[in-house]
Amino acid sequence: MKEQEVPTHDGGRLALYSYGTEDAPGERRVVVIGGAFLTALIYRPFSMALADGLGDGWAVDVYDRRGRGNSTEQPADYSMATEIADVRTVMDATGARNVLGHSLGGSVALNAVQEFAGTPYEPDKLAVYEAAVNAGKVGHAMARMKKGMQPGTALSKVPEPVLAGLMAVVSRTKVNKMLRELMPTGVGELRAAYDEAEHVRNFAVLPANTHFMVGGKSPGYYKVTAQRLHAAVPGSTFELSPKGFHGSIPAAVKELVADIAEYFKG
Repeated sequence: MKEQEVPTHDGGRLALYSYGTEDAPGERRVVVIGGAFLTALIYRPFSMALADGLGDGWAVDVYDRRGRGNSTEQPADYSMATEIADVRTVMDATGARNVLGHSLGGSVALNAVQEFAGTPYEPDKLAVYEAAVNAGKVGHAMARMKKGMQPGTALSKVPEPVLAGLMAVVSRTKVNKMLRELMPTGVGELRAAYDEAEHVRNFAVLPANTHFMVGGKSPGYYKVTAQRLHAAVPGSTFELSPKGFHGSIPAAVKELVADIAEYFKG
């Protein structure tokens, strides 16, 4: 594993971890964008497994998004634009030509690549697993109040299946500690993601080499979202992993790792 700190456009820094072949060329590198409340450390087993699945000459790069791990805190003007700029920074630092987003990281990936369309930053391949984006039914899936959360907060407006999926990737014994540590960051990024729905994003301009993935054991929200996105992006592909659940990526479930490796190598 190679660890480095990458400076951002606004004076911050991102902690970046690379697995596999250190000098792999950009077309054989995959940038992993993690979900809410999750650090790059949690994605380490998956990153190592994916690098192994991709084989010699490939690398997997995963970074701590703002406000987690060893990266700097979210800036005062934090928004989806911050996340998009950070994706660009990581692509510059690694030369990576492939992007994989999980959960809220899938939302970041889709918004970033939508902005990159037609530019040198448009990736060779983009895959998202259960992207947590607004599928048009937010009003029908309001999050229940969790212990310690007050009405009117950003989290109270997020669809419950999204929150359930985000929380499913950690054990019950660790969730409270993780929530306490990452709650400010999580609230900020969830607000940024759902505020983005106010700006009409034309996902139809995403490249045809976009791959939407979902687990067969996940809440139906994710399947509906993935199918709608797939229908909106001409030439895109859709794949359902029968044994997959929302936390399958951090958990490095073999079936899903193999599916993802096959897509990027294909």
